[in-house]
Amino acid sequence: MAVPMPPPPLTDRLLRSWLRCRRRAWLDRHGPAEARRWSAHRALALQDQLHSFQSLLPARPGHGEAACQRGDGGVVGLRLRGAGPGGLPLEAHPPLLLRVEAPSRWGGHGYRPVLVRQGRHLTREHRLVLALWGRLLASHQGAPVPQGLVLAGAGQQLQQEPFKLGPGLQQQLDEVLPRLALELEPGRQPPPLVNDRKKCTLCSWRGLCDQEASREGHLSEVSGIGGKRRDLLLSLGIASLPQLAASDPEGLASALEEHGEQHREVADQLVAQARVQAAGSPRRRLPGAALPELAGAGGLLLYDIESDPDARDDFLHGLLRLERAALQGPDPRQRASSSWPALAAAAQATYHPLLALQEQGEARLWRRLRTLLARYPDWPLLHYGETEAVGLLRLAERQGASEQERARLRRRLIDVHQRLKRHWLLPVNSYGLKAVASWLGFRWSQGGVDGARCLLWWRQWRQDRDRPGRPPRLAARPLERIFRYNRDDNLATWAVARWLLEQDDLAAASSQAPPKP
Repeated sequence: MAVPMPPPPLTDRLLRSWLRCRRRAWLDRHGPAEARRWSAHRALALQDQLHSFQSLLPARPGHGEAACQRGDGGVVGLRLRGAGPGGLPLEAHPPLLLRVEAPSRWGGHGYRPVLVRQGRHLTREHRLVLALWGRLLASHQGAPVPQGLVLAGAGQQLQQEPFKLGPGLQQQLDEVLPRLALELEPGRQPPPLVNDRKKCTLCSWRGLCDQEASREGHLSEVSGIGGKRRDLLLSLGIASLPQLAASDPEGLASALEEHGEQHREVADQLVAQARVQAAGSPRRRLPGAALPELAGAGGLLLYDIESDPDARDDFLHGLLRLERAALQGPDPRQRASSSWPALAAAAQATYHPLLALQEQGEARLWRRLRTLLARYPDWPLLHYGETEAVGLLRLAERQGASEQERARLRRRLIDVHQRLKRHWLLPVNSYGLKAVASWLGFRWSQGGVDGARCLLWWRQWRQDRDRPGRPPRLAARPLERIFRYNRDDNLATWAVARWLLEQDDLAAASSQAPPKP
C-alpha cells in the first residue's frame, strides 16, 4: 500500500505572493513554469536589499548553522522549518539574521530577522512575513524572537525600524495560513483575476493573466477602469467588456451618479472605449488636426527621459532630430505627413543621448540641453506623457532659467499622449506608449525591455564602470543597451505622432473630395 506523500510546505515566498494576489500564489505552486517571466522589478528589489544589508553590516555575513554557532554578526542561508496550525508544514528562508545579545541554544547570543521594505510604509505583507520568520526562528534557536528589524534605503540614508512581533500578529498569521493551504490544495481552481490589475505589471505571471483577462473580457481590460470602478459596474450587473459595450451611456450615467458626479461624467467615455475595443477599430473623438504645430515646422525633436524614481534621478535625456523634406509651393495642403520621414527613415536620424552624471553636476547637463535646443529654436519638442515636460521645466527652474525662457519651453513641448487621448479612441487596454505603439505595429529592437530593465542596466553600469580589470567594452554594454532602448522609445513616439498626422491627412482629403453623384 502506497504511503501518501506529505503536502509540500507553505513557504514565506508563497505567503508573500498570496498576500499580494491570491492567484499569484496559486500559480507559484501549480502554474506552468514555461509561462513564468523573469522580472526586472524583482531583480531591482533584490539589488536594493543587498545594498541595504551592505550598509547595515560592516563585515560579510556568515552562512548557515555554523555561522549561528560562531555568533557571527549577520547570517544568511539558514533554512527554517516548523509546523503551523493543524500541523501545517512551514518553511522559510530569511534573507538576513542579525545577532542580538540574548541567550539561545547557541549561548549568550541569538538572532532576529531583517526585512528590507519596498515603498514608504510597512504593509500587511511585510508584517506577516516577519511574523513567520520570527516564529520559525524562535523554534530553531530555542529562544523567543520579540522583534524583527525593518530597513529602508541604503548608504547614509539607511533607515532602521525595530518591529514588535507580538501575539496579535501571530494570531493573524494563524488565521491566514490555513486559508493559504486550502487555496493551494491540488485540484482546486485558480482564484479569479484581481479587480485592479495595474500592479500586475510587476508580476512574473503577467502574460498568463493577460491572456485570461482577454479571453473572459475582464473589465480591467477596458482602459480607464480600475478596481473601484469595476466594483461599481459589477454592482450594476455589468461584468464584462461586451456587457459594458452594449450598455446605454445615459442609463449608465444615471446609475453611477449616486456614487459621485465624477463617475457620471466618465460613463459615456467608458462605454465608447468598450465599444471601440469590442469592434477592434479606432474612432475619432474630436475633429481638427491633433498636431497643428507641425504644419509649419521645418523639423522636430523627439524627447524621452530615463529615470531612477527612488533616487529622483533623471539620468538620461535622449533626443532624436527629425528634419522635414523641402516643401514645394505655398499650398498648406502640401504640408502633409508625406513630407515628414517615415519610420524607417527616422530610424537613421541623429540621436543625442545626454547623460546626467551626478558627479558632473546638473549645471553641465542643463548647458548641454540648452545648447542643443537653441540650435533648433523653432522646432517642436515631442514627448509621450508628462514626465519629460515636468522634468525639463523643473530642471530649467532649478538652474535659474528666466520665466520667459521657461515659457518658450512650455510652448515647444507637445505631449503626444495627451493629443492622442483628446482626439482618438483606440482598441487598446492602455494608452501607454508600449500598448499604443505595439498596436500600430512598432517593435522595440530589444525584446522584453521596459523601464525597470533599463534602470537595472543603469545601476549595473554605475557599479561596474570603475571596477578594476573590467574590459571597457563589457563595462560600456549596459549603457549601449540603455541608449538603444531610449532611442526606440523616441521612435515609438514618432510612430504614434506620424499615425496622427496620417489620419488628419485622410480626414482632410475626405472633406475635400467631391460628393458622389
